[in-house]
Amino acid sequence: MRGDLTQLLDRAADGDASARDALFAEAYDELRKLARSSMRRESPGHTLQPTALVNEAYLRLLGPDVRWENRRHFFGAAAQAMRRVLVDRARRRDADKRGGDLERVSLTQVDVATEDAQVDVLALDALLAELEGVNPRLVRTIELRYFGGLDIEATAGVLGVAPATVKRDWAYARAWLLERLSG
Repeated sequence: MRGDLTQLLDRAADGDASARDALFAEAYDELRKLARSSMRRESPGHTLQPTALVNEAYLRLLGPDVRWENRRHFFGAAAQAMRRVLVDRARRRDADKRGGDLERVSLTQVDVATEDAQVDVLALDALLAELEGVNPRLVRTIELRYFGGLDIEATAGVLGVAPATVKRDWAYARAWLLERLSG
């Protein structure tokens, strides 16, 4: 299956429409898992469903001149696309409210397996943009763990680093975000 997905990625990048359809069917279950993980942290009453998040993120993944190196690259890009969809949606919602009363929530208890806290996605995105200039790998780690719902080992595989490095980056990134959110 893993080899098949890589072949589909290559054929889809070459413009093969049937490969794009097959790629979506092949990757759909894993993309839904990523989406469900991202959606767990959305505020109550949100209207976006995991299926819609998958579809919208997938459309963003099919932009012109997009080529994925392999399966890891594809799913890393998918986690990033889901982050962008959620951020864009939050921006639209807040623009509709004209700034409404957003509550900042501490990320001290962030743990992908038990995450139920609501997070201000716009504040998180602004902090991630700031962190991107300092350490892009920390941002990728947050995207994959928090938005993508990947565990330590899967994140390490996508980033091409050791699991111990991911654990260290994850702890540092959470502390950095906590400091910025509380200060």
